[in-house]
Amino acid sequence: MSNTKPAGLPLIEPGEAVPCCPPLTSEALSEEDAVRTAAMFKALGDPVRLRLFSRVASHPGGEACVCDISDVGVSQPTVSHHLKKLKDVGLLTSERRGTWVYYRVSPGVLAAMAAMLTTG
Repeated sequence: MSNTKPAGLPLIEPGEAVPCCPPLTSEALSEEDAVRTAAMFKALGDPVRLRLFSRVASHPGGEACVCDISDVGVSQPTVSHHLKKLKDVGLLTSERRGTWVYYRVSPGVLAAMAAMLTTG
């Protein structure tokens, strides 16, 4: 799978549940942490992206071919655009296999986001 690090965002290694930033209730976010966190939530703030992210996250085996998740009511180029946005902020990784691209939720990202939103 592609593990290319998105600019400015750390990839979370498998098994880690360390948020990019401290829990929101533990201390005020730094400017850098706020920018990083806002980028992730902004990417998920679009209903199509949220649906695509959910389809990948809930797909059997933890990965989904773009051919299996593209029926979200927009054109294929728009689906690709939204998936790229999710990759750019570090929420998804992808791997090309022949003509299809398979997507996975970046390792640890759900646990890290949950940890950031819990009380500290």
